[in-house]
Order: sequence, then structure tokens, then C-alpha cells
Amino acid sequence: MFETFKNLLVEELQLDEDAITMEAELKGDLGINSIEQYELAMMCEDKFGVEIDDEEFHKFVTIGDVVNYLEAHK
Repeated sequence: MFETFKNLLVEELQLDEDAITMEAELKGDLGINSIEQYELAMMCEDKFGVEIDDEEFHKFVTIGDVVNYLEAHK
């Protein structure tokens, strides 16, 4: 799941592959703004078939938070 999500970030948001770790913070480390965060939620829903509530997605701080949510709701 991590590798698939990582590839999504690299392809869709042009993020540095080496910067994407389970501990990397979406905003602090990767610089994802609120618009990109919303787009990312939509991409995850399409790619993984998981519905993510907007309030829930705003609680995610790290890549690990997103990956763990996706794995738990797959």
C-alpha cells in the first residue's frame, strides 16, 4: 500500500520520491497545501476505492496516517 501511495504522490503531485517516508509530514515535510490535500483525497478514493470523509483526511499528519487509514478501510 505504501509503495502504491508513494507512486501516486510522485506521479500526481510531482513530489520527490526520496522525501516520501511513512514518517514524512504531509504539510511540514512535503509542502502539501489544503487544495492539494483535497485533490489527494479524491485521488485516493478513485485509486483505492475507499471513501475518505473530508474531516477525517484533515486529521492526517503523516504519510503513515494516510497509508494506515487506506489499509484499514480497504
